[in-house]
Amino acid sequence: MPEVQELLPFIIPLVIVEFVLLIYTVHHILTHQTYKRGNRILWMIVAIVGMEFIGPILYFLLGKEDS
Repeated sequence: MPEVQELLPFIIPLVIVEFVLLIYTVHHILTHQTYKRGNRILWMIVAIVGMEFIGPILYFLLGKEDS
C-alpha cells in the first residue's frame, strides 16, 4: 500500500480544484436569482453536502439558468 507522502502530489491539486469549484459554485448560487430546477437553498445544500465534485457539477448541469 502506498504511503500518504507518495500520494500527496496527486491529492493536493485535486483538493485545490475541488475547493475552487465549490467556492465558484457557491458564489454563482448566491449571485443569481433564477434556476432551472429547485431554489437557492436546495442548490446550496447539494453543492456543500456533495462537495466532492458531484454537487457543483450537478448544479452546473441541472440548476444553472442559461444566460
